[in-house]
Amino acid sequence: MNIKRLLGMSVLLIPLALEACAVGPNYVKPETALAPFHNAAPVVQAAAPVPLDSWWTGFNDPMLVTVVQRALDQNLDLAAALGRVQQARAVAKGAGAQLLPTVDVSGGATANRASLRSPYSSAVGSQSGLQRNYEDYAVGPSSSWEIDLFGGLRRGAKAASEEESAAEADRVGTRITVVADAADAYLQIRGYQARLAVALDQVSNDEHLLKLVQDRYAAGSGTGQEIAEAQALLRQARASVPLLRIGLEKQLNRLDVLMGAQPGTYAQELGVVAAIPAIPAIPDKAEPTDMLRRRPDIIAAERRLAASSDRIGVAISDYYPKVSLSGALGFDSISAASLFSKGAFTATGGGLIRWRLFDFGKVDAQVKQARGANAEALALYRQTVLRAAEDVEDSLITLSQTQDRVTEVQEQVAALTKARDLAQQSWKAGSTPLTDVINADQQLLIARDQLDSERAGSARAAVAVFRALGGGWQPTGLRVAAKS
Repeated sequence: MNIKRLLGMSVLLIPLALEACAVGPNYVKPETALAPFHNAAPVVQAAAPVPLDSWWTGFNDPMLVTVVQRALDQNLDLAAALGRVQQARAVAKGAGAQLLPTVDVSGGATANRASLRSPYSSAVGSQSGLQRNYEDYAVGPSSSWEIDLFGGLRRGAKAASEEESAAEADRVGTRITVVADAADAYLQIRGYQARLAVALDQVSNDEHLLKLVQDRYAAGSGTGQEIAEAQALLRQARASVPLLRIGLEKQLNRLDVLMGAQPGTYAQELGVVAAIPAIPAIPDKAEPTDMLRRRPDIIAAERRLAASSDRIGVAISDYYPKVSLSGALGFDSISAASLFSKGAFTATGGGLIRWRLFDFGKVDAQVKQARGANAEALALYRQTVLRAAEDVEDSLITLSQTQDRVTEVQEQVAALTKARDLAQQSWKAGSTPLTDVINADQQLLIARDQLDSERAGSARAAVAVFRALGGGWQPTGLRVAAKS
């Protein structure tokens, strides 16, 4: 009766002890105070700012949407990130399972032959009925359970769960990077195509100019020097084409790899020339709090900080006793026929307490190591926040200044086009030398190439803003977003 009472009290007390005692510090999310961003997004003529979770749709380019979706479906970095999440999830599940009893079922059969020289055989050897040969059959379940009195196992399970959340945040971070990289490669492709069209158009114009010079020379009103100058201008225009084709091909290959395909797979489809898309409206009220909520790298750093805090408790728990219970039920018999009889039933139970009293400072070292890892994680978290803010500020100023450059270069192209046309008219009338036409033509080529480069750069800068703000996913879809 006393044993039953003791067991009953144990059943009541163990859950209370588990809830009340967990050694180590309780994690508190660090306060992060940031001032508002001092750079602002430029004003873009659009109906409304595009949603951050699907910002690429704001470019109004169906091919860009297709490219991004292919990258999301097929990218191998994303597949690898998902594999890391699955690993972390399995580790967390295993750590949680350590809090529960382990139950095994075993069975066995042995054949034995007793020694006549053993102490037992010598003592009973003179008695009749000694069986040297006998068999033993046993079957039944057994269980063991480490009682987490001081919370070491719970701290470990919680740390593993937080590492799982960090892995999930890393996967989202990979998603954001893949989307932004795919869009960046696509916009560079459109930029190279536009610049290549300008170069080929310039080649055509220079060929026409060379023909005019040759006709004038044949008519006796031109010089050999003018022919040489026109030929040099034409070769200069042609020389710009190979470099542009190299850049275009590299971005096509890059985009194929981002879409999980062999380079060249989608080259023909993307080879259909299209205009550089106009950038969508950028959120003009972005706040640091939004960045903290949306940036997966910040979320992952904070979850790893929480995990490092719990691992301090795991290390400290080794200072305290470890208590475990074990028991077994089953049947044991020397005859298979009577194995499951009432008389063959057997039961055992017991408890074990283990307390490390002296280990030459091993636990001390483990605790110090855990505290050092926590300090490192805190510094990394704060550094991640600062670098994220730097990323946002850099992208905003780059976009605004690139937009200004686009405006200036547009006006430059208009002025140089007028100057080139006037120079050609004056040269045909014989009032100016051909060198004026050539100089005007060279300046116009440079300006037109720069304009398309700046347009593509402006679109890429917008992509960088969306990436810096953590765009490309729904924060409500990540389990760690609501954790503290």
